[in-house]
Amino acid sequence: MPKTNSTILVVDDSPENLGMINTALNNEGYTVLVALNGDQALNIARKMPPDIVLLDVVMPVMDGFETCEQLKTFLPTTPIIFMTGLTDSENILKAFAAGSVDYVTKPIKPEELIARIRVHDNNARMLNNAQAALDMVNQYVLAVNGSGDILWSTPQTQQYLDELDAQSSQAERVLTQHIKAWLGNQARAEELVITAFSTPLTINFFKQTNDNAYLLRIIEKNTDSEVKRIEKNLSVTPREAEVLLWLAQGKTNRDIAQILDMQPRTVNKHLEQIYPKLEVDNRTAAASIAIKSLLGVSLMA
Repeated sequence: MPKTNSTILVVDDSPENLGMINTALNNEGYTVLVALNGDQALNIARKMPPDIVLLDVVMPVMDGFETCEQLKTFLPTTPIIFMTGLTDSENILKAFAAGSVDYVTKPIKPEELIARIRVHDNNARMLNNAQAALDMVNQYVLAVNGSGDILWSTPQTQQYLDELDAQSSQAERVLTQHIKAWLGNQARAEELVITAFSTPLTINFFKQTNDNAYLLRIIEKNTDSEVKRIEKNLSVTPREAEVLLWLAQGKTNRDIAQILDMQPRTVNKHLEQIYPKLEVDNRTAAASIAIKSLLGVSLMA
C-alpha cells in the first residue's frame, strides 16, 4: 500500500458513494474522514483539519456550495474538489465561485479522482511550504484570491496590516478594493501603489499558484521595527542600524545614500564604524550578520 500523510474529508449523503471512495483512498494510503452532510463536515473539519475535501453538490439541508463557502472561512488554502452530476456551465461556475479548485463528474471513476487529488495535494503542499519559507526569511508577502480577499499573510505582513487597521477601520476594505481592481486590469507587470494610507503602500506581483491564489509582496513598508531589532541585537546606533538594514537587502552604497538621504561617503563612514563593532572587515560579512539578526538566528551559528 502506498504511504501518504494526507488526510481527506469526503462529504456525501450517499453511504454507497462514501464506501466506494473510502475504499479507493484507503488503498492509496490516505487517511479518510467521512461526513454525510454539510453540518457534519464543518464540525469534523474544525476538529481535524483535512488536507483536501471531496464534496458532493446535492445534499439535504446545506448543499455543497454553501458548505464550501463556510469551509473556506477557516480553511482558506485547503483544496476542495466537487463531486457532481451537474455538468452545466452555470453549476460549474457556481462551484468555482464558492471556492473549489476542481470537480469530478458522477459516476466517480476512482483512478481519475485519485489523479486529481494527487495534483491538488502536491500544489497545496508547495504553497504551504512556500508560506513557511517566506515566514522564515522575514518577507512581507500575502496571498489573495481574484477578489482581492486575503487568504494568508506572513507574520510580518499581518503586523503591518494591523498597523494599517489601527490608522483606519476601513484599511482592509480599501486594500482589497485596490488589489481586486489591479488584478482585474491584468496590470501585474506594474507595481500597485496605494496612497490612501499615511504611508504609501507599494505592492508587486510575485507568483500565481495553480490553485488561483496570487502571491504579492509589499516592497515599501515602515522599516522602524526592523531597524530597532538590528540596533538592539547588534549594539549599533540607529543610523548604523538603518545602513545595515539596507545592506542586508543587497543595496549598494549609492542606493543606501539615496534611500537615507545622505552622501555615499557618509555611508562609507558609517560602515567604517560598523565593521569593528561586528568584528568583520567587509560588507558581505556585515550583511550576513544583519540578516541573521533579523531572522533571530544566533550570531555564533
